[in-house]
Amino acid sequence: MGQSDDSVTRKSPADARKERLAAELRANLQRRKGQSRARRKGAMDEAAGLPASEGEKRP
Repeated sequence: MGQSDDSVTRKSPADARKERLAAELRANLQRRKGQSRARRKGAMDEAAGLPASEGEKRP
């Protein structure tokens, strides 16, 4: 007999882990990009609880 559809689409634990880690990495990157954008705009970073840097003030 042939393989069932369930066994064909099932992923190995290593593949599932790679996909999960890739998704977490993408989410982390998006969060860090948002934090960077907020700092450039002068908004506060909610996670750190510290005021955003206003950058160097040149005379």
